[in-house]
Amino acid sequence: MKMTQRAVLLRTYGGASSVELAEVAKPDPAQGQVLIRVQAAGMNAIDWKVREGYVRDAFPLQLPAILGIEMAGVVEAIGPGVTRFVVGDRVMGPVGGLGAYAEFVAADEANLCLTPGSLDDVQAAAIPVAAVSAWQSLHLAGPIHPGQRILIHGAAGGLGSYAVQFAKRAGAEVFATMASDHLEYVRGLGADQVIDSKTQRFDHMVQDIDLVLDYVGGEVLERSWQVLAATGAIVGTTSPDILARTPPGRRGLWFMNQPDAALLEMLASDIAHGRLTSKVTQVVGFVDIPVAIERNRTESRFGKVVADFTR
Repeated sequence: MKMTQRAVLLRTYGGASSVELAEVAKPDPAQGQVLIRVQAAGMNAIDWKVREGYVRDAFPLQLPAILGIEMAGVVEAIGPGVTRFVVGDRVMGPVGGLGAYAEFVAADEANLCLTPGSLDDVQAAAIPVAAVSAWQSLHLAGPIHPGQRILIHGAAGGLGSYAVQFAKRAGAEVFATMASDHLEYVRGLGADQVIDSKTQRFDHMVQDIDLVLDYVGGEVLERSWQVLAATGAIVGTTSPDILARTPPGRRGLWFMNQPDAALLEMLASDIAHGRLTSKVTQVVGFVDIPVAIERNRTESRFGKVVADFTR
């Protein structure tokens, strides 16, 4: 039996050249873990942020480290104490850290759910982090109620597209910013007002916002305080520095994803039955992952990019 595997490895913090394909040891499942043969992995902005060291204080790593945070695949082996899965089960979920860009990954069974039969592995790998994070970040500041005014930045992305749908389901009035190429896509998800982030200034168009979901960061965060209602809140996902950048008397919250297998199972079922839209806009092969990570950093896109390991 082969004891090594292909993986996408970060050896040192830096630019595109700091990520490489490498041969590393194949993991063994520990207590409560399953070993998964990865079939597909979802790609996320956190990949290049980790690569460049932007979140090293929040997520300290021992380098070298295998990148990738979510995947879908088949249970290859089970560790001691595993009760929910058996060898051969198709599963999906977050790794609960890093390691998804490898042929095999050992993951806690508590983070995983069975993959719905009507979803293939590429579709399934696009769901775990973005869908659950969108739900959790939407509700972080408190319950959502009908008529609440919610502004979503980066509404065409993996996180934002789910958040638009969840907010509309709850009866909120949804304002959404995104690049001009994706206006109709976001409008089709249910946004009440779409704003072209390249040609329009949202801070000139909306006000009295109860909740801002900032999936973009940078100067967008600074301008968002101007449109916030007195009792409103901003939830940011891009960097923990939102806490330091929150003006006195304002409410700014930094969101970090928490694995939730029950929620993931519910959302995956909604997608499988057509009750929730999940968009995979590009599929790349395993060897293309380093280039795709850099492209994620430099290009605006909508939906999700997924790496298909069978290519």
